[in-house]
Amino acid sequence: MQATTHSAAYEGGFESPVFGAQAAFRSVMDAMARPGTIVDLAEPVSAPAPLETAAAAFLAALADYDSPVWFEVEDAEAAIAWVEFQTGAPVMADPQQAAFAVLARGSAVTDWRRFSTGTSSYPDASATLLLPVEALEGGAELILTGPGIETQARIAPRGLPAGFVAAMQANAALYPLGLDILLVCGSRVSALPRTTRLTEV
Repeated sequence: MQATTHSAAYEGGFESPVFGAQAAFRSVMDAMARPGTIVDLAEPVSAPAPLETAAAAFLAALADYDSPVWFEVEDAEAAIAWVEFQTGAPVMADPQQAAFAVLARGSAVTDWRRFSTGTSSYPDASATLLLPVEALEGGAELILTGPGIETQARIAPRGLPAGFVAAMQANAALYPLGLDILLVCGSRVSALPRTTRLTEV
């Protein structure tokens, strides 16, 4: 994907790049350590569509020149330019190369096989998927179990793609390989690491 120059690329980053990135990083790590917990990334950024605020803050904090990004939405030139300027991360055309993938709402889970799940030598060389949803509450309840959850937790995101639960169950079965999923809505995020198992209520 080739980005053209957009003036919006130079705007909307962290007001304090170092402290903003550190705060967002801590919030994301807290979300990953406590799967299903909804975390608000306290210092928001402002990025062009289709980037949700939480996805933009995540990339601004964690993406760099060594972590390629991939966009599922085709007409994302302004967002691509923003990511490249704000993070230095390359935006790639090949989803297999992506460290971070910005998905479209309703992303087809059958297409997630295109992303790297790591290797036996480097299981962490896998993709993190940023999946926008309509809301992080108000949908059908799902039960979460696994590391970081004392017994079980419940989430009820609204707007998950068809086949999401089955895809997450298959993903968990790949451990220590697999994809990490971040559900994003506005400035809030809920993490579903590859270690998390989902079942329907």
